[in-house]
Amino acid sequence: MRYVLPHIRAGQAVGLLGGSFDPPHAGHVHISREALRRFGLDQVWWLVSPGNPLKARGPAPLAERMAACRAILDHPRMHVSDFEAQAGTRITAETLAVLQGARPDLRFVWLMGADNLAQLDQWQDWQEIVERVPLGVLARPGQRISARMSKAARVYRFARLKGAKSRLLACAQAPAWCFVNVPMRGISSTELRAAGGWRGGSRN
Repeated sequence: MRYVLPHIRAGQAVGLLGGSFDPPHAGHVHISREALRRFGLDQVWWLVSPGNPLKARGPAPLAERMAACRAILDHPRMHVSDFEAQAGTRITAETLAVLQGARPDLRFVWLMGADNLAQLDQWQDWQEIVERVPLGVLARPGQRISARMSKAARVYRFARLKGAKSRLLACAQAPAWCFVNVPMRGISSTELRAAGGWRGGSRN
């Protein structure tokens, strides 16, 4: 099956930032810019999910969230994709498997905030994720200690790449992960919805 994906040359490194982006905000953009620089990536793709299996309440319509992402993401090496909707996947491990099958010529890095690393062991097939692609972890306010003490960090302690070598992450063989401390913006999608600044937040 052919998928519509951002244009990129074979052999390049792509950081994947997945999520509902309900709504997207400056924090997402900040993480993406830092990931490009710190992990030596050629591009960052936002994979806007149809829905998050860990959340009981559905997000705003996909088309609405995609449009909002494109409006806020103004960078030549950052792109928005609805790949999960195209592929019909709902969990990250499946998404990565299909994406790697579609573009085996690319080097993928899964990007996440430290808060996600802290709960990674709750994700379905989480170890498959770690075994498939390197993980680029960017610290968020208040999450540094819990992330470093998490089950995923303990189980894969041997695969950790030191922050000083973060630009080598995209070339590393999975399992591999790197934790970098960066100045972070504490804003979250949850706070924006609660403040009434996003139409998706008022849906039943």
